[in-house]
Amino acid sequence: MKKISFLFLQLFAFLAVTAGDALAFEPKPAGLNLQEAASPKMERLIEFHDMLLIITTAIVIFVFALLAWVIIRYNKAANPNPASFTHNVPIEIIWTVVPVVILVIIAIPSFNLLYYIDRTAEPDMTLRVTGNQWYWTYDYPDHGIEAYEARMITEDELDTYIPDKLGRRLLETYNPVVLPINQNIQILTTASDVIHSWTIPAFGTKKDSVPGRWNETWTRISEPGVYYGQCSEICGTDHAFMPISVYAVPEEEFVAWTECVKGEEADADYPGRACVQKFDFDKYRQTRKKDNKLAFLTGDEE
Repeated sequence: MKKISFLFLQLFAFLAVTAGDALAFEPKPAGLNLQEAASPKMERLIEFHDMLLIITTAIVIFVFALLAWVIIRYNKAANPNPASFTHNVPIEIIWTVVPVVILVIIAIPSFNLLYYIDRTAEPDMTLRVTGNQWYWTYDYPDHGIEAYEARMITEDELDTYIPDKLGRRLLETYNPVVLPINQNIQILTTASDVIHSWTIPAFGTKKDSVPGRWNETWTRISEPGVYYGQCSEICGTDHAFMPISVYAVPEEEFVAWTECVKGEEADADYPGRACVQKFDFDKYRQTRKKDNKLAFLTGDEE
């Protein structure tokens, strides 16, 4: 009995820490929920998701209860002489009107959300993203930074370029993206070869990069941090190795970083990474120890 109680305690603790995993700006082992929102877009998407979850749960419970009632009340033993009628006009009206009402209830906030996440009318800056096989190229047209390549850091060099040794395997890039917080950022994306998809879950951003056209989206990052995403459109052999690494920093630090990339570190192998290290942007990274909330259950505590 004690063993069963302990298993239930473990399950409860597991659900509690994974369902509300604060500041989880990357995929988490055994995660049960969406990543923590880091933008108004993602906050609204989570609200819409939760609303849909309530509606679908209510529908499932109602249908299950109705089926159970029919099975119990109208089986052969309980109802040996079934009725012979084939139509019931009031019921037919109800089961037609009620789904329409439910769809309208869903459609109104859905259209509002689609309009909101589509684009920003007054961007503070623009980031141009180009998908290539198999890396990303970025341009900062407002800051004079062009053809800024972001390729995945190989596993054997991870600790070399992430000095705090907290780099995420398969998610870091030699030249990371750096963006300011609390600014409306217009994101224009295209591709040079095949279709890619620029996706960062914490921003609520996912936009296909299509050769020959520019697609537009936007984000507004609400707090400093290191955020991760990946290409979300199968694009060839190394599709799994096209990570997106974004450092979100205060505006004055972002401006200093852009000047550094164009100036003193312009000739470095990876100017973006060199300037990230110079200004110690890794201070915004969440630590492994804080992330490992299940240590007391798995025996991994230090």
